[in-house]
Amino acid sequence: MPNVPAYFLRLSPTRFRATSGVEGAWNPAEQHIAPALGLIAHLIEREHRARRDDGMQLARVSYDILGVMPIDVMDTAVRVLRPGRTVELVEAVLSHDERPAVIARAWWMQRADTTALAGSDLPPMPPRQTLPEWNAGEVWPGRFVTTVQTRRRQERPGRAWSWLRPMVDLVEGEDVSPTARTLGTVDILNGVTVRVMPEQAVFPNIDLTVHLFREPAFVSPEDTWIGADTTVSFGPSGMGLTHTVLHDGLGPIGTVDQALTVRPR
Repeated sequence: MPNVPAYFLRLSPTRFRATSGVEGAWNPAEQHIAPALGLIAHLIEREHRARRDDGMQLARVSYDILGVMPIDVMDTAVRVLRPGRTVELVEAVLSHDERPAVIARAWWMQRADTTALAGSDLPPMPPRQTLPEWNAGEVWPGRFVTTVQTRRRQERPGRAWSWLRPMVDLVEGEDVSPTARTLGTVDILNGVTVRVMPEQAVFPNIDLTVHLFREPAFVSPEDTWIGADTTVSFGPSGMGLTHTVLHDGLGPIGTVDQALTVRPR
């Protein structure tokens, strides 16, 4: 277990302090955005539960990343944009020093019993035990990548299957749902199977969108593995895309897409 209590410490209902566990991969003096995206999901869920108890579920969360953040104190705000009985749209903003750094919009959806219709033709993941352990620190600097246990099988640069398990609490002393834990990990996927090494080009993502057709389910609080079937694509004019099919131990649950700005060094 990494020697860090959590990625964030709560200072007030809307203010948090980042710890050294969020040190970024592009610049260790800045936050890796992955834990911050999980924090936003956690706050969206808490705000929703405080208002209503009808068991709606998150179907989509889309994050726009407006800039980098130092490892410092952050402020948060959540508001309802479109209330509704069957669907609801909310917005969350994460800021540092009064400057918005991430804006997220999330769709909540009414539950219905579709057990008889459930199914997916997305291909299965290789069993976790068949994938060798992989040390992301051999490619990336920063402490965050060392806080996620990773098993990976790479077919070629830009194409891999991986199982990931965060080993640090998201917010110190707070219970966090499997959905928020998953969303607090998935931004790392842009770095699990790089097409080119970071010394050749930078390719940060400017957004991240998660679509879910099933809520993540963890076998136990200790077994929080997230499966990722990831493909990275670069275009000829500086644009890129990291596309991932997400899995838990029961099968596929949804997708993650990250738009990349690709800049040769």
